[in-house]
Order: sequence, then C-alpha cells, then structure tokens
Amino acid sequence: MNMDQGNQTTISEFILLGLSNQVEKQKLIFVIFLSMYLVTVVGNSLIILAIGLDIHLHTPMYLFLANLSFADISSSSTSVPKMLMNIQTNSLSISYEGCITQMYFSIVFVVIDNFLLGVMAYDRYVAICHPLNYTNIMHPRFCLLLSVCPWALSNIVALTHTLLANQLIFCNRNTIPHFFCDLAPLIKLSCSDAMINELVKFIVGLSVITFPFALILFSYICIIRDVLRISSSEGKWKAFSTCGSHLTIVFIFYGTIVGVYFFPSSTHPEDTDKIGAVLFTVVTPMLNPFIYSLRNKDMKGALRKLINKSHLLPLMS
Repeated sequence: MNMDQGNQTTISEFILLGLSNQVEKQKLIFVIFLSMYLVTVVGNSLIILAIGLDIHLHTPMYLFLANLSFADISSSSTSVPKMLMNIQTNSLSISYEGCITQMYFSIVFVVIDNFLLGVMAYDRYVAICHPLNYTNIMHPRFCLLLSVCPWALSNIVALTHTLLANQLIFCNRNTIPHFFCDLAPLIKLSCSDAMINELVKFIVGLSVITFPFALILFSYICIIRDVLRISSSEGKWKAFSTCGSHLTIVFIFYGTIVGVYFFPSSTHPEDTDKIGAVLFTVVTPMLNPFIYSLRNKDMKGALRKLINKSHLLPLMS
C-alpha cells in the first residue's frame, strides 16, 4: 500500500477482473480477442496505406477516413494488448498511473470516433447538396481544421475526466470488474464523494453525443431532401451510394449506444459497461475496414493496387 497525498489515493495498483473469472474460458477469450485485434490493426493499416499511396484518394472524405482508421487502431490498442498480456501471464494488476493513462486514451479515441462521424457527415452534405462549391468550401485549410478539431476536443474531454478522476480517493478498494480502466467503473470504485465526476460525465457525455449526432441528422435530412429531387433513379442511387459506408458505421456506432445504454439492462446489469466497451473498442473498429472496403469501389481499387504492389516487390528484388 502506498500513501500518495498528491493523487489523494491509498493504493498503488488496481486489479482488472477481465471479461470472465472462469479459467476455462480464458484461452478462448485470448484467441478471439487476439484475432479481432490483429484484424483491426491489419485492416485499418491497409486503409491508411491505400489512402496515403493512391493519389486519387487524396480527398477530404478519405482524409477523414484515414483519421478514423488511425483512431480505431489506437482505440483497440489502449485496452486489448494489456488484457491479452494479463491473460497470458495470469496477472490481473495494473499500476495506478497505468490505469489513469489507459482511461485517458480510451476516452480520447471513443470521443474522436464520435466527432469524426459528424465531420464525415458534413463532408457528404457539402458534396451532395453543394457539389459546385465543394472544392471552395472543403479547401485544404478547412479540411485540416476539421481533422485537428476532433483530436483537440477529445483530448480536452479526456483531460477533464482524468483530472477529476485523479482527485478521487480509492481507499482499500482496488478491484475493477472490467477488462480495462474505464471511467464509469473507476467512479463507482471510489470511496470519496464522486458527485462532481458523475455530473461532468453526464453533461460532457451528453454534449459529445448530441452535437455530432445533430450534425449527422441535419446533414442527412438535407441530403435526402436533395436526392429525392433528382429525377433519375440512377442519379438517386449514385448519390446515396456515396453515403452508404458512412451511414452503415453511423448505424452501428449509435445503435450500440442505444442498445447498450438506453434499453433495459439484462439479468446482469453489471455487464452492461463491459458489453458497451467491447463493442466500442473492439468490434466496431474491426468492422470499419470491411464496411469501407466492401461498399466503396474506389477503396476496393486502391486496396487491390496495394496488394498487387506488395506481391510484386519480392519478385523485383
């Protein structure tokens, strides 16, 4: 035990109980999550490489997609490797500093995903509703601003929660019923008054969800209105097809929020946070590359070129 007055805590480490306390399930969990993590890293890395190497994909839409892919890799990397290492070494501990750091970055990357989905919806709105002014509106400086703002805002949100969490007193309770240091379980674990933390979590969380979702809703109402005015069915399909991948990810992302946090809990309400965390940090980042590569003709072409190049390189050497 370590008394650190600066951090107002009497513990030096936390115990992460993981997804299951049954030993026979640990190997299965290890294999499943390792596979999902590798698919996430490889899939999103291929998208970033394809966008970077193909000059035809140097457009605002794919710039935002590259940011989303990087955020997805980072989101999974904040929690999954530590969980896999704990399973492999039969160790459940994480240091106090490691736990706070993990919480910080987990907030950063989930919030970034949320903001980027809003930015991508706005990009599709400008492309479909104002096609003649698209290059003037989405000029490089504005695109850079739209790329940087989500990162800046998400770090501000994470820093706010982290500074408040750092003031909590944890006494002798250091067991977290989760597979990583998430904000909600940490607040529940505290033995000090966490009313301010709960209030800030609610207000900031609601704002982080509401503003991007409102932008997405506004963008797609305008898109649908303008697309319905197109006389030819081919033109309508072409317009909608440019939004298909983004809409699919929006439905998965916000469907997860609604399904996990707004519907009645199951017979094990304590598992709700775990289910939500698995969906946000592991499942959704893994699905994004498949959604964009399968539904996007340009992305499929770029990935095909990238794979062909990688096959040719050994032959040339």
